[in-house]
Amino acid sequence: MAQFALTLTRRWAETPLPLRIALVYLAARAVTTVMMIVAATQSTAFSRFGVEPSLADFVVGWDAQWYWLVAEEGYPTELPRTDSGEVAENQWAFMPVFAIAAKVIGLPFGSWGMGAFLLSFVAGYFACLALHRLLQDRVGRRAAMWAVVFFASGPIAAMFQVGYAETLFLLLLFLALDATIRRRYAWLYLLIPIMAFTRPGILAFALYLGLHGILRWWHRRSDPLAGREIVHIVALGALATIAGFSWQVIAGVVTGDPGAYLATELAWRRLWIVGGVDGFVPFDGWIQASQFWFAQWGLPTGWGPAVLALLIVAVGAGLLYLPQVRALGPDLRLWSASYLLYLLAVFFPQSSTFRLLLPLSPLWGAVAVPRSRVWRIGVLVVCLLGQWTWIHHIYALGNTFWQVP
Repeated sequence: MAQFALTLTRRWAETPLPLRIALVYLAARAVTTVMMIVAATQSTAFSRFGVEPSLADFVVGWDAQWYWLVAEEGYPTELPRTDSGEVAENQWAFMPVFAIAAKVIGLPFGSWGMGAFLLSFVAGYFACLALHRLLQDRVGRRAAMWAVVFFASGPIAAMFQVGYAETLFLLLLFLALDATIRRRYAWLYLLIPIMAFTRPGILAFALYLGLHGILRWWHRRSDPLAGREIVHIVALGALATIAGFSWQVIAGVVTGDPGAYLATELAWRRLWIVGGVDGFVPFDGWIQASQFWFAQWGLPTGWGPAVLALLIVAVGAGLLYLPQVRALGPDLRLWSASYLLYLLAVFFPQSSTFRLLLPLSPLWGAVAVPRSRVWRIGVLVVCLLGQWTWIHHIYALGNTFWQVP
């Protein structure tokens, strides 16, 4: 038995890395598929999908319907309004790259849903490859492989099989982070515009580039910083910033309303705030949400902002001082801090918060650093339990305000 195990271990080590990652990824997707099938059998008439939906129904559920609408109808030139005259939910909240790419891929099948599934599925595999490349030089190949296992099997792993833009964005993000860390800045001129029109978040990358440039300047004596690299970093930071605000400009030009994009995004937030929302104020969403959720839990609303402040301090301390996180290197920690600050500035946290944390996936490398087999298996079990909870209670059975994936 021991000899058999050694033989398997040796053959696994000799297997080409792309094939090993493919096997891990396919196994994870098989588990996710089983979870979806079981969840579908338990779906009720009160859920968003109705009784016993198919896997195809899951692919085009929730936000995927908006991407499908973008692909089929484009964007409205006149913003839809509610009965009270406020801007209603509409396609301007969803970027076009994933929607259009899924339509093109789905043409041979006559199905946008098939195109969306294939795009998410394939992009997810390449994202796993890119994540391993991003982490292996920092935490070692074995820990990087475990990080891929956690990533492919994580609580939000259903994104690899549904019509959301997340996995495509993650692939682009991992490639962009890898190019930045390896100082191959020229690739970013291609990646940044595609990222910007795939999913919101490019402004966080602009902040990261600024911090990366400061770090390079600070260490210029031990790590020489060439003049052309300074030009690249400044130009790319400007490109990411311009790209980050361009969608607001495009929405304003097409609709004739300069505030079209922000009003569209706030249409979702109005569902949560009694009395509605007057306008967008940076960082206000988390404060409002902390009070909202503490009220829902029957706790004093004044505790919400205080707990939020403690959470921010704890997360910041973790990024600065935890040895497992420090092992990732400064760039991945700067990206994590940049993205968290971006979320803090623009987002109203609710059940989809877990999905919006996916761009922090390089932190799986920190989780994989401890070499204990018990720890790693335990983390995998927690990932799978979290995945089942999310697929079953949030995605499949969602029918109320706190079940929005």
